[in-house]
Amino acid sequence: MKKVYSLIIFIALAFSINAQSNIRLNNYWSDLHSLNPASINDKYAAVLSMAVRKQWVGIQGAPSTIFASGTTYLENYCTQLGLSIIQDKIGYTSLSNINLSYGYAIMFKSNWQLHLGLAANYQSLLFDFSSMNLIDGTDVQAFLGLQSRKGFNTDIGVEVASDLFRIGVASQNLISLVLPQNTFQTNTNYLYAWYYQNSNSIVNFGGGICGIQYSNIYQLEFNVTSYFKSKMDNGLTNKSNLFDIGLFYRTQSELGMILGLNLSESIHVSYSYDYHFGSLRFGSFGTNEIKISYNLMRNSDCHCWY
Repeated sequence: MKKVYSLIIFIALAFSINAQSNIRLNNYWSDLHSLNPASINDKYAAVLSMAVRKQWVGIQGAPSTIFASGTTYLENYCTQLGLSIIQDKIGYTSLSNINLSYGYAIMFKSNWQLHLGLAANYQSLLFDFSSMNLIDGTDVQAFLGLQSRKGFNTDIGVEVASDLFRIGVASQNLISLVLPQNTFQTNTNYLYAWYYQNSNSIVNFGGGICGIQYSNIYQLEFNVTSYFKSKMDNGLTNKSNLFDIGLFYRTQSELGMILGLNLSESIHVSYSYDYHFGSLRFGSFGTNEIKISYNLMRNSDCHCWY
């Protein structure tokens, strides 16, 4: 019975982590749409991404995340439509999120844009009872409170953008604030600013800061990235980046790096690793994440000026 009680405690902890965790990628700076439905990428006709994240390697039941997304920019309507699917497993829990987003860009002649975004989510929380190994398989006490949940949620965001800057604010899972049955997905709020040098130099620099609030947890994340270009045969600098190297620090006590490589003009692959210097360091070897993106080029700039 002692083992059963220990298992119940572990499941309860896993549920608590799931209820308070904030699911996001390390390399979200290259895909801010994963945080904010108002973050519009009008450089490409469409962007497809897929990522796999294994958190806190070495700790049994640690989070494991699969992320897939696609956005398309409708030039004539200054509109971005997006779809993302996330599955996050922690212990015996499996959390799924299907997200449909709409973003609208208002263009100004000063080369600034105002982006407005809204998203609707279908979410579910399931429990894998087949993975539970109880001494007494008929002990129903181990399953009390572990009922599957399903529900809807919504996200909202605003972003101001130019060729050099992006400044945005977003709120995810707003319905969780008013409906208790949806609290398995916690309301999360972001405030971020990003700068990218975007010059003809061989090396360009970028950096960002992001404030994150979910439940009673507050975090700050700082990112610095170098982007490297190559010289063409005529001596001019190639417009596309060849590869990038970034470092980030996340409170409390989490440090990581991101390596990115352009396999072609359309395909970008990145790998990130971060290490927690807090109490998790005694059982974890860090977090690994790999992401691949495909960018579909478009032929012209947007003509929908305000």
